[in-house]
Formats: sequence, structure tokens, C-alpha cells
Amino acid sequence: QLQASGGGLVQAGGSLRLSCAASTRTFSTYTMGWFRQAPGKERDVVAGITRDNIKYYSNSVKGRFTISRDNAENTVLLQMNSLRPEDTAVYYCAAKTGVYSGSHQRWDYWGKGTQVTVSS
Repeated sequence: QLQASGGGLVQAGGSLRLSCAASTRTFSTYTMGWFRQAPGKERDVVAGITRDNIKYYSNSVKGRFTISRDNAENTVLLQMNSLRPEDTAVYYCAAKTGVYSGSHQRWDYWGKGTQVTVSS
């Protein structure tokens, strides 16, 4: 089970930190990721982090967002800085076995989303 939190309303240029708590004893073995979905749009990958701590970012967030994981706390974080109105979406935490994938269809487990709204 994945539980995401930390969403909210922020002005453009502001920051938010999303957190995802996983209830599994084998958290450290999973590749973890964050996706987002805006109304009427596809669910797109934002960032991912492998069990070996290799990080991936979409081009749209590179340099602004940072993904990290804490295996002792079974948590994955997404620090979002310099937020823009186009970052507005529902953000989802996800987990998968094996290698990282940019396709949401290849991820095994999903949490409920958390809304992020960036006002201009």
C-alpha cells in the first residue's frame, strides 16, 4: 500500500514536498516513482528512483524537482521547487519491481493521488 501526502495550493515560484509512505517490508527492493495527471491529459512520469538510488527525471522538471528515498522509513520524497502553473496536477506515487520505466503501464502498485495546484 502506498500513501501519498503533501499536496496543496502554492503560488508560482514556490515549493512543496510530497511524501509517499509504503507499507511493505521489502520497500528497498522496489523502484519508486512519481507521476502526475492533469485534467484531460495522460498520466505522465515525473521522476523515478531505483533500488540502487539511480534517479530519473522528466525534462519538464529536471533541475527543479528532486526525488529521494529513505529505506529505513519506507518513504520516497519529491521536493518540488520553482513551481509553475503547468505543474498543476494530481500527483501519484508508484512502485514497481525491476528496472525503471517511463511508461505508467509498466508500474505495479499505485497510491491515491494528491492534488498540487500552482497559481499564477
